[in-house]
Amino acid sequence: MQKQFIPLIAVGALVLATACAGGSHASSSASPAAGATGAMSAMAATSASDGAKVFDTNCSSCHGSDGKGSAGAFPPLAGNPVVVGKATAVIHIVKDGLTGKISVAGQTYNGVMPKWGTALSAADIASAITYIRSAWGNKGGPVTPAQVVAAK
Repeated sequence: MQKQFIPLIAVGALVLATACAGGSHASSSASPAAGATGAMSAMAATSASDGAKVFDTNCSSCHGSDGKGSAGAFPPLAGNPVVVGKATAVIHIVKDGLTGKISVAGQTYNGVMPKWGTALSAADIASAITYIRSAWGNKGGPVTPAQVVAAK
């Protein structure tokens, strides 16, 4: 029965290693963290792939499958500095929702972004955010489920 817990321990260690890496993408071959960064990259690729599915199911009807949004109604995610900026900002928006006026690329939006934190798991939120931070020319780093859980 103990053998069944080994994969869970390995997953937990990976989550802790990536959370402790602090989202850093810099690595050197001489660094002991280089293996953790490689694991983070592999996890990010899987997460972004899964995130495309989560995005298509839950987000694309408003933000568009191309991430361009809908002028005056739903802001674009492509080229959006909040999306690719500090990860905690976009985590809070997806997890906790957003209401009120915002400005993106010179366009004002005044709508409601629903709270996805009660409908989606931390893993789904992390993968969707990882996807939007790397899709449509965006160059944001990956987000882990641990970061989503930690965002209060």
